Amino acid sequence: MNKHKRSTFSGKLGFVLSAAGASVGLGNIWRFPYLAAKYGGGIFLLVYIILALTFGYTLIMAETSLGRMTRKSPVGAFESFGNSRFVSIGGWVNAIIPILIVPYYSVIGGWVIKYLIEYFAGHSKALAGDAYFTTFISNGWSTEICFIIFTLFTLGIIYAGVRNGIERVSKFMMPILIVLSLGNGSTLRLISAIEGVKYFLVPNFDHFSWMTVVSAMGQMFYSLSIAMGILITFGSYMKKDTSIEKSTENVEIFDTAIAIMAGLMIIPAVFAFSGGNAATLKSGPALMFITIPKVFANMGFGTAIGIVFFLLVLFAAVTSSIALTESAVSTFEDELHWSRKKSTVFMGIVMLLLGTLSCLGYGPLANFKILGMQFLDFFDFITNSVMMPIAAIATCLLVSKIVGVDKIEEEITKDGQAFRRKKIFCFMIKYLCPLFATIILISSIANAFGIITM
Repeated sequence: MNKHKRSTFSGKLGFVLSAAGASVGLGNIWRFPYLAAKYGGGIFLLVYIILALTFGYTLIMAETSLGRMTRKSPVGAFESFGNSRFVSIGGWVNAIIPILIVPYYSVIGGWVIKYLIEYFAGHSKALAGDAYFTTFISNGWSTEICFIIFTLFTLGIIYAGVRNGIERVSKFMMPILIVLSLGNGSTLRLISAIEGVKYFLVPNFDHFSWMTVVSAMGQMFYSLSIAMGILITFGSYMKKDTSIEKSTENVEIFDTAIAIMAGLMIIPAVFAFSGGNAATLKSGPALMFITIPKVFANMGFGTAIGIVFFLLVLFAAVTSSIALTESAVSTFEDELHWSRKKSTVFMGIVMLLLGTLSCLGYGPLANFKILGMQFLDFFDFITNSVMMPIAAIATCLLVSKIVGVDKIEEEITKDGQAFRRKKIFCFMIKYLCPLFATIILISSIANAFGIITM
């Protein structure tokens, strides 16, 4: 057992804002809008909300409960219920995911810093150029500097600890993030085509396909920060008198609201300036770094709006990178019995090494590929499309077959706390969640090898 006293959040607000900060990240702002645009607009949004209230709710509740019950990070939490190989592997898969994600995530955070600096410098026209983004990311050393700045900022917050670092920054950043979302969203909606708003908000069942469901499930993992060890770690910092279900509901609302606001910011605006060009709406991650700057360049006050937008994106990226890094650092503290200082420094070295591969993967190392992918794309694929579904399946099996739903209920209902959606939780954790996670895993691998097209 660990000798050090485990840190805790100060209360419900600290947990909710920190967990919401983990959930509200780049996945909400660039991934959600382009997937929504690609897979049916309003019908994608409807499917996503249904899944978030069932699948997402179940895994948030399960992971948070496991963390608070055991007071350990993913590996220790899993191994608290047995020493079988399956249990140990499940814990390590959850623990390794953030270690692999945060380096390349920090590279994208560095891109955001670069764009924000350029908007402050008044270079909005240059950012809208056709080749700007491609030229920038292919210049590996320039992206490396931005990546290092983002990484050091994240590590500084983690080094400060749970309350003084993570909780304090989340309490500062999350309210500002909401204000920025509302302000920027209102501005962009004023110039948006009504057809774009309708496309995003009004479900059209003619646009429904099986890939709408699969894509919404995949986005839910990314957006809600489930199946990556974060919520187990944050749950271990949660006080026993904090309601798990109420906290989960707040995180659900927070995350989904930001995703919807991001969709309302981006899809209608792009729709207006592209004349409803579906190909533009489907432009993927390049939406944020290529298409959106073009939109801003054609607007009045485009520079000011660009500053606000990329400040919003930066705050979202930082809160998520903090959560990912903290999960990794907590694992080192628990499993290797290292101090926070030593764990943070070691994680910093890992971030710099793996992140540098992703940075240089579009420049000096462009010819080095894994399964035909650049380093950043490979790390994204292996974590989001392979490891996270496996982690979700492992969590479901741990709760339903080893821990038992009764023990989870006991943890959730401490001090008379509510568990109103117990029936949904039990059905989802035993049957639908592992089934859905398996579908995501098979579909993603089949897509990567060209068996199906997503």
